[in-house]
Amino acid sequence: MIQAQTSSLDLILCDPASHFAVHLYVAIDQLLAHIDRMSAYGGEPLDRFYQRYPFLAAYGAELCRYMPENLDWVHRAELWRSQILAWEEGTGTHLPLRALGSHLGLTFEARLAFVLTGLVEEDSRFGTFLSELQAPLNTRRPTLEFLGQVLGGGAGRIGVPDPWGLCGPLLESGLVETANPEAPRSEWTLRVPALLWDAARGRGDPPSETGLRLIPTGRLPSIDDLLFPADLLGRLARLPALVASGMVRLILLRSDPGTEALDVMGAIARGLGRGVLSLPSGSNDRERTWPALAPWCAMTGAMPVIAYDLSPGETAKLPALGGYGGPVGVLQGREGGLSDRALDQVITLELDPPDLELRRRHWRRALNGHTCEDLDRVAETFRLSGAYIRQVAQIALAQAGLNGSDRVGLAEVREAARALNRQHLDTLAARLEAKGRWEDLVVSEATRVKLIELGRRCACRERIQGHLGPAFEGSAQRGVRALLTGVSGTGKTLAARILAAELGMDIFRVDLAAVVNKYIGETEKNLHQVLTQAEALDVILLLDEGDALLGSRTEVKSANDRYANLETNFLLQRLEQYQGIVLVTTNLGENIDQAFKRRMDVVVPFFAPQVQERRGILSLHLPTLQGLSPEYLDEVALRCQLTGGQLRNAVTHAALLALEESAPIEDRHLETALRAEYRKAGGVYPIRRQPEGFVERPGRLQSFVAALRDD
Repeated sequence: MIQAQTSSLDLILCDPASHFAVHLYVAIDQLLAHIDRMSAYGGEPLDRFYQRYPFLAAYGAELCRYMPENLDWVHRAELWRSQILAWEEGTGTHLPLRALGSHLGLTFEARLAFVLTGLVEEDSRFGTFLSELQAPLNTRRPTLEFLGQVLGGGAGRIGVPDPWGLCGPLLESGLVETANPEAPRSEWTLRVPALLWDAARGRGDPPSETGLRLIPTGRLPSIDDLLFPADLLGRLARLPALVASGMVRLILLRSDPGTEALDVMGAIARGLGRGVLSLPSGSNDRERTWPALAPWCAMTGAMPVIAYDLSPGETAKLPALGGYGGPVGVLQGREGGLSDRALDQVITLELDPPDLELRRRHWRRALNGHTCEDLDRVAETFRLSGAYIRQVAQIALAQAGLNGSDRVGLAEVREAARALNRQHLDTLAARLEAKGRWEDLVVSEATRVKLIELGRRCACRERIQGHLGPAFEGSAQRGVRALLTGVSGTGKTLAARILAAELGMDIFRVDLAAVVNKYIGETEKNLHQVLTQAEALDVILLLDEGDALLGSRTEVKSANDRYANLETNFLLQRLEQYQGIVLVTTNLGENIDQAFKRRMDVVVPFFAPQVQERRGILSLHLPTLQGLSPEYLDEVALRCQLTGGQLRNAVTHAALLALEESAPIEDRHLETALRAEYRKAGGVYPIRRQPEGFVERPGRLQSFVAALRDD
């Protein structure tokens, strides 16, 4: 690391770690010079400290090996400085401590103050030693005044006029922080954040608890590696030159989840010869990390990339990266914005979801040479962005491996996509099982026609763009919005599940009544999270009890009316821009705002079942080999005006009664269940059945009527 001859100092600094070690030696040398200097003013001689602290004597002996003989402290300090600076000028290696000068404007003496502050981080024995030197303060870390004494006066003086002039830039740039800001400034105890100390030593990876992630330049993709439309790639290729010229400092990428925005930002950073420091949304102690970002990026040569997950109306305030003059990247969704201060020298790019051809290319890359049995169908069925395609492909390959195959089929991809959907949506919505066929749904012919239309609309939602005129170019045609209206129990949820099964998609249900929050802005935030994730994962979203938010807007007579209308307006605009399939159910179709109905692609009315439909529902739910008489079932269908859900409940109850008797379902079981269903609804069972062998005899009224007829 350091080699010396008897008459000269020859520094061989091959990497950031050895460069840091030399600065550590220089800092210790200055500390020893301070002790020797203080002995002339009545302090203990250096040899006494060597006796009490043998580790200090070992450092002193090591330093003497690299110094010419009979060289005093002043000339030793000058020799250290001149040799280090001369070597730095002749190397192209990125050195973290040198970057503090080139990027943050710190002097060589400030570097030494930084290293001296962190001595205890490197060797805990310095803590006890510093505590003795600074008595009676009893602190194991150096104070601001102590650093000024060591590096700023007497023999061996480097030329720093005062402690604040030395340490002020370190504090302002975030390189050091004070543990006791309430104390007098001269007694401020200084410390180096662990993140920055590791960076100075050449250890670029930040601690995991910070939430930061460093991606070196060599691991970043190039712009040619990205799978995006050609026009966007052309703009990205020209962007590094604009950043290098100083015209652009802030790069804002807006995209949906899973759109590989970090890869795009990494390609831009690679074009600038930088790595990426990623600060994801929701990182722990995010605000505490801000002050260290500027010096950390300067020392590592990385571009900070900050992710925000903003809700509608929210504004993000970028940290003040004082001293850092390089580019900054921001990853953001479609909603929210940045504060005005951050909008200088900014360029904004929007990343759209990939089309069918790009999805094919993503799947081929993600499968990495493995065979997919029906790649075209997979690419068309699963409308995912690049990052999600990679995740699904890896899970699908693992599923195929468990099945003893290296070929990926539609079943493995569907299972992998389902696992990804659950991972992202289980905390936001409830997954429904997609099953059934249209033959299992008994509805009126008008409803069936509308459902078939809805199915076609969903299946062709992407291909329809090619059959539309130029007026539709660039408009959102991937989204399908449907309103299912009808009283409870008429089959709305069942129809949604069957639609999902027919399309081969997952379906998640959101109860809007549970999403609505009494606190201002929380309802919009909840809806934004659900809609954004469902849109990115391309699942069917079922908004249950839609009248909770889709009701007609009212005249504003109070603050509550105004905020309720704001929530309705937000959902109205968000659904209009929605790029997935969303089904909204309501039991009160007449109360739905007309603006919502106008924006719905398909409105499917569900009616209470009529006689033939009720008979069909009973046939679907009842097993064929039972003790039920067809005549009784016909009478039930004729007289019992129940919904499909009520009839299903009655059949389930009858089956339970028959199970308790270990008998097949008979008329009496179904009758008991139907009576219970009517009692639950507050109605009267409409069928009067006479006991077996009963003969009706004419009463007085019937006899009187008969006599009148005879007369």
